[in-house]
Amino acid sequence: MAPVPRAAGRPAGSGLTIAAALCLLHGGLWRSGGRSPGLMSGCSPARRKICRGRRRRMAAAGPVCKCPRTRLPVGGASALCVFVLCWLYIFPVYRLPDEKEVVQGVLLQQGKAWRSNQTAVTGFRKQLEDCCDPGQLFAMTKQNSPLGKNLWFDGEFLHSVTIDNATYSLFPQATPFQLPLKKCSVVGNGGILKKSGCGRQIDQADFVMRCNLPPLSREYTKDVGSKTQLVTANPSIIEKRFQNLLWSRKTFVDSVKVYNHSYIYMPAFSMKTGTEPSLRVYYTLEDFGANQTVLFANPNFLRDIGKFWKSRGIHAKRLSTGLFLVSAALGLCEEVTIYGFWPFSVDLHGRFISHHYYDNVLPDSGFHAMPEEFLQLWFLHKNGVLRMQLEQCEAPLLQSSA
Repeated sequence: MAPVPRAAGRPAGSGLTIAAALCLLHGGLWRSGGRSPGLMSGCSPARRKICRGRRRRMAAAGPVCKCPRTRLPVGGASALCVFVLCWLYIFPVYRLPDEKEVVQGVLLQQGKAWRSNQTAVTGFRKQLEDCCDPGQLFAMTKQNSPLGKNLWFDGEFLHSVTIDNATYSLFPQATPFQLPLKKCSVVGNGGILKKSGCGRQIDQADFVMRCNLPPLSREYTKDVGSKTQLVTANPSIIEKRFQNLLWSRKTFVDSVKVYNHSYIYMPAFSMKTGTEPSLRVYYTLEDFGANQTVLFANPNFLRDIGKFWKSRGIHAKRLSTGLFLVSAALGLCEEVTIYGFWPFSVDLHGRFISHHYYDNVLPDSGFHAMPEEFLQLWFLHKNGVLRMQLEQCEAPLLQSSA
C-alpha cells in the first residue's frame, strides 16, 4: 500500500504516521478476513486433525448461535481513518522546539545583518490582500459595513447582528489611514523590552501600533517609547480594569490620555460579551471630548486572518492580539519592525525575564499558541519580510547619557 501523503503545509511528525498505521491495520484485517494469515500454518498435523474432528461434530449437532464478530465493517474502518486524520489536522501531533532550542536558533542568526527582501515583502503582502484585504477590511467602515448588512461574529458560533442606524453612525466613511503607511513599529508587551533602550528607535517610525492599553509612564518610555497612532483594547481589559465603565468613566479617560491623538482598536463584534463594553468606550470618549477615536475591528478581517495563519500551522483557540496587529501592519505598511514579541521566560543570554515589561502575569494556558506564533514571525524575519528586534537598541551607557 502506498504511504498516506502528508497534508500540504503541515509539519512532519508522528501524527500522520499513526493515522496511516491505523488505516493500514484496519485495511489489513479486512483483506485477511479478520484472521492472522499464519494462524493454522503453525499447527502440528495432530492439532489440525483434532480441530477438523471438532468442526464435524458441531455440524452434526445442528445449527448453533454464534456471537457477532466485533471487527469493524469496511465503511467503519474508513470512517475511523478519516476521523483520526481530521483530528490530527486540528490537533497536530508534533513537537515544538523548547526554549533552549529556540534561543540557540536565534543566536545563530544574530551575527548576520538583516536585510529587507522586497520580493518576499511584495509576495507576502499579495497573499494577505488576496485572503484578507487589510486596506479595506481592517476596520468597520460605512463602505464595508452598509446599513442593513447582517454581520456574523468571528468568535461566537452562529451569532450575528444587523447594522442599524445607531451602529452605522459609529463607523468612519473609509479606513482613516493614508495608505500605504510608510515605516511602522508594532510594539508587543514582552519582558524582553525591559532595559532594551528601544524607545527612541520605536518612536522614529511614521506609525506606531501598541497592544492592549500598555503603560507608557516615564519609567518605561526609554525602552518602549511614547508615540502611539493606534492601540488595541480587548473588552476584557475594560471589564477588569474599569468595571465595564459603569463607575470608572473619568478614570478610563484619564488613563488613555497617554496615547494622545490615537485610534483605539476594539473587537466589538467578535463575541457577544464584548459588544457592550466596546460601545461604552466609544460613547465615553465622545462624551468627554477625548482626543482618542474608537475603530471597531471588522470580524470578517479577524476571521480571515485566523484562517490564513491556521493554514500555516498555527492551531489555537484564537490568535493573539499581537499577531492580528502584525498581520494588519504587513498589509498596511511598506516597512514593519516588531518589538517585544518574545514569549519565553529567558532572554538570548539565558537570563530570566518577566512575561510583560511591566509585570509577570501569565496568560491563560491553552488559549493562544504563542511559541508557534513566534516561530512564524521569526521565519518572516529570516526571509526579510519584517524585522524582529530582540537585542538591545542602545547600550545602557548611551541611554543614561541621552
